[in-house]
Amino acid sequence: MQKTFETELLKTQMEVQEQTLKTVAYDLHDNIGQLLSLTTITLSSVDLNDSPGAAEKLALVEDLTMRSIKEVKALSRLLHGEEIVSRGLAAAIDFELEWLRRSDKFKINYSYNKEVIDLDAVKATILFRLFQEIINNIIQHAKATEINIDLNQTYDLCTLQITDNGIGFNVDEALIRKSGMGLHNIVKRSAMLQGSANITSSPAKGSSIIIKIPQQPTTNGKLKN
Repeated sequence: MQKTFETELLKTQMEVQEQTLKTVAYDLHDNIGQLLSLTTITLSSVDLNDSPGAAEKLALVEDLTMRSIKEVKALSRLLHGEEIVSRGLAAAIDFELEWLRRSDKFKINYSYNKEVIDLDAVKATILFRLFQEIINNIIQHAKATEINIDLNQTYDLCTLQITDNGIGFNVDEALIRKSGMGLHNIVKRSAMLQGSANITSSPAKGSSIIIKIPQQPTTNGKLKN
C-alpha cells in the first residue's frame, strides 16, 4: 500500500508540473506573444520626423515592454510549482485562479478560512492537483460563466468545494464512460488521503464537487497532518 501511495504521489507531482507547463505555453502564445507583437508593430510605425507622434508611440512601447516584463516574472514564479504549494494550499489556489481571472471568461468567487492550518506537502500537492483537474473539467466541458471555490478547515476536517453554473452532466453515466476518468481520479485520490469526494450534478443545473480530507487531532488539541 505504501508503494502504491508513493507511485500515485509521484504521478500527481508530474501532473501538477505538466499542467503548469501547459499554462506557461498558453500564456506565452496568447499573452506575452501578443504583447511583443504589438511592441514590434508599434516600433516599426514610429516616424522620427513626427516628434509628437513618435513620442506617443515610444511611450506605448515602454508600457508594453513593462507589461511583458511583469508577465515573464509571473510565469517564472509559476514554473516553481512546488514552491507555490509550499506557500500553503489557500495561496496556491489563489495564484492558480489569477490566470483564470485574467481570461475574463468566468466570474470567480474564492473564499477560504483564514484560520486554515496548512496540510503537509503530500496532502497539499494531491489536493492542489484535484483542484486543477476540477477546474480544467469546468473550462473544457461545463460552459459555465461562474465558478465558486470554498476552502475551509475545522478542527479535524479540511473541505474543498467547487461549484459552477454550467450545463451539468449525469454523474453515473460520466463515471461509466471513458470521459469519467477525471472523476475516477478525483474519487480515488481523495480516498488515498482517507477522504471522500462527493460529486453532484444534473443537466442544466451546474455541478458541485466537495472533497473532504480528515485531519488527525493529537492529544494536545492541535492538528496532526
